[in-house]
Amino acid sequence: MRPSVLVVTGPSGAGKGTLIRELLRRVPDLGVTVSATTRDRRPGEEEGREYWFLTPEDFLARIEAGDFLEHVEYVSGHRYGTLRSELERIQSNDHVPLLELETEGALRVKSEVPGAVTIFISATVDELERRLRERATESTGEIGERIALAREQLDQAGDFDHVVRNEELEPAVEELVELVRGLLTPAGTMSHP
Repeated sequence: MRPSVLVVTGPSGAGKGTLIRELLRRVPDLGVTVSATTRDRRPGEEEGREYWFLTPEDFLARIEAGDFLEHVEYVSGHRYGTLRSELERIQSNDHVPLLELETEGALRVKSEVPGAVTIFISATVDELERRLRERATESTGEIGERIALAREQLDQAGDFDHVVRNEELEPAVEELVELVRGLLTPAGTMSHP
């Protein structure tokens, strides 16, 4: 049976974003949900493209109305979440919604959405640390915190439906594409690359 939703998760530095970009290029039956956030819009960002930008009051009102499939609040105080209307928007175009979430949100979606399939992107701790340092978007202290969190998240890999190891990009892309094509192909039919 075709998944109702695909959720990709994993620790910082695992390469989720890169793998998802390649997956979308090769598997046209997917649509990425646009998250909602309370953080300020950055230069060049557009409403409905990068995020749905909500005031903290609007975000809370939508939580109370049950509009969110999942949502989190970060230490920064900013909230992020997936609106149920995003799934409906993508499904109305006969596509499968693809969500990139933190592990906690991914497990919540897995437990609450019938037919949801979760994919955990994994890498070694050394590889995660190397990638985080190369990105240079966090301070040394933040990298240490992200590595500690990554160790905890890697221990959770078995809680997800599938695990893809991203040690080298192209083999990981191929594995993810084959996995997703297999999930989207009705049983009994053959899929060809």
